[in-house]
Amino acid sequence: MQVYITPAQQKLYKQMKTLKIGDLLAKVPIVQGGMGVGISLSGLASAVANAGGVGVISTAGLGVIYNNFSKNFNEASIHGLREELRKAREKTKGIVGVNIMVALTNFADMVKTSIEEKADIIFAGAGLPLNLPSFLKADSTTKLAPIVSSARALKVICRRWIGEYSYVPDAVVVEGPKAGGHLGYSHEQLNDPAYSLETIVPEVVETAREIGKKHDKHIPVIAGGGIYTGEDIVKFMGLGADAVQMGTRFVTTEECDASDDFKQSYLDAKKEDIEIIQSPVGMPGRAIRNSFLDKVKEGLKQPKSCPFDCIKTCDVTHSPYCIMLALYNAFKGKMENGYAFAGSNAWRSERIMSVKELINSLKEEFDAKIKSMM
Repeated sequence: MQVYITPAQQKLYKQMKTLKIGDLLAKVPIVQGGMGVGISLSGLASAVANAGGVGVISTAGLGVIYNNFSKNFNEASIHGLREELRKAREKTKGIVGVNIMVALTNFADMVKTSIEEKADIIFAGAGLPLNLPSFLKADSTTKLAPIVSSARALKVICRRWIGEYSYVPDAVVVEGPKAGGHLGYSHEQLNDPAYSLETIVPEVVETAREIGKKHDKHIPVIAGGGIYTGEDIVKFMGLGADAVQMGTRFVTTEECDASDDFKQSYLDAKKEDIEIIQSPVGMPGRAIRNSFLDKVKEGLKQPKSCPFDCIKTCDVTHSPYCIMLALYNAFKGKMENGYAFAGSNAWRSERIMSVKELINSLKEEFDAKIKSMM
């Protein structure tokens, strides 16, 4: 019997092989999500890049990690970012980007440093990066990709970027409510089907295609938040996404920069342990329940001062703890004094594997799902 593959399935096969962002070409359409503090540094990013995906270094908390270089948080952050990008470049010739939260007080310094160091691409979220193109120079090669939670947000960003800077986004990440870490949604929206990734991806795709067509530029759409398997990748590519962003899956890899205890918290987590918390920065976040978070709920945590002034929306007078220190402690394995952010599927983690093995398994799952659709 002759096997017939529909045009849509042929497109899926083609997209699984490559992701094109301007002149950047990733063999695998997987962007590794930026995870701070310290979870995705040069080790993980370079491994993902070597496996054909897009590796991403998180800039959050670099000033704490590189505190030995300078006690000045901003100086240490700039130095740390330069070091991590250079370390990654020594390990890979693949695509290495950075994730920069708009909410960071040193957002501008992190953007400038990334561009100076010729990071391949900047992913900017946790707020609308309305002035991001203003940092580019005439000879800059760094691509720019906003992270949004709706088509409306993409329209607002494009209106500003195109109107003021004549710059069309090189790509866009649409992040749904099942992601780990800080979420761009209200508590009420987290379980509202109208805000599910399945709902918002087609809306963002339509907007990206309309804007791209008008300005003669393809804007790849990268879907993220709760994507865990090759079958999930097929689903969202079927909805129009050019690629996916995955963070949680990469935590339980050998190359992930987090401590073994941090990774173990994923392996030990049960489904009921994945919970929504209210972050000191004023946003809901998804994390793995532990003794630290239980003490926060009991009102036993209270910072005495703000040691870093690192996030614009964080008010020490109302914060139950310093989030930067809590995440740094978790990164170092001191889970009694911190906690792990995680996506909704973190409880499904079973073992530690290499990045290469993980991506190969995702490819196999993808192919098996495609074949089952024939």
